[in-house]
Amino acid sequence: MQPVPAITPEPVTRHPRRPRRGLRWALALAVLGAGLGAAPAAHAAASPYERGPAPTVASIEASRGAFAIAQSTVAASSVSGFRGGTIYYPTSTAEGTFGAVAISPGYTATQSSVAWLGPRLASQGFVVITIDTLSRYDQPASRGTQLLAALDYLTNTSGVRTRIDRNRLAVMGHSMGGGGSLSAANSRPQLQAAIPLTGWHTVKNWSGVRVPTLVVGAENDSVAPVSSHSEPFYTSLPSTLDKAYLELNNASHSAPTSTNVTVAKYSISWLKRFVDDDTRYDQFLCPPPPASSTIQEYRNTCPHS
Repeated sequence: MQPVPAITPEPVTRHPRRPRRGLRWALALAVLGAGLGAAPAAHAAASPYERGPAPTVASIEASRGAFAIAQSTVAASSVSGFRGGTIYYPTSTAEGTFGAVAISPGYTATQSSVAWLGPRLASQGFVVITIDTLSRYDQPASRGTQLLAALDYLTNTSGVRTRIDRNRLAVMGHSMGGGGSLSAANSRPQLQAAIPLTGWHTVKNWSGVRVPTLVVGAENDSVAPVSSHSEPFYTSLPSTLDKAYLELNNASHSAPTSTNVTVAKYSISWLKRFVDDDTRYDQFLCPPPPASSTIQEYRNTCPHS
């Protein structure tokens, strides 16, 4: 359904840019190495948040990752700020805690439209919540607030809160939910990643965002055309930000609402790189992938900080 006009755009607030954790970790190891003798390069570059085996193209394109998962239902009556949802999470914490991702559906849709992402991401080593919104007609700014409420619920109240590193959180969403992920990133710069999927928003200027952002558009999107949504979103993000623009080849607005290997592959890589500081996934992002039968265009700001 074609979105109705949104409410008056919220102001975009600028925040000071934060150094990424991966850079701080590398600097700390460099200082330590200077006093104790240099460590092997591969070890020095490793992140303490790496989860799972070394990735391959096959592993990030697979329908499931290395982690066994479970899921639980969040009743609308048990939470405030959003209308419940479903949590997907790794069953073992032998490797430590995990980053968490909240995902919003689009205008008139329910969490079922983004449900395929839940097990796909969780089995790669994330705690994921797909949410229902307070109203199916909520505008992007409201969906952004609800994504943050869902993350707060995950980290403060939920039964999986001890499995989550509250400093490693991300947001995603489709359509108005994608616009909501931009709103959430703008209002909470402590987030580690944002991924708007064929996003829709009346606000086009996101120069205040300080969260690494992967913007996913679709070439044949007639609801949120890339020329008036995804492309302006991407170009308005600061040039100094870790950001990327992925345009799906010959795809429609609804492409991210069912199993899509390209969406999954680059979403997993982006979340791993910036939520987990896992540089093993840089190989899938830098250099940028070429145009192909599934990718119309890919832009980025490699190398990542």
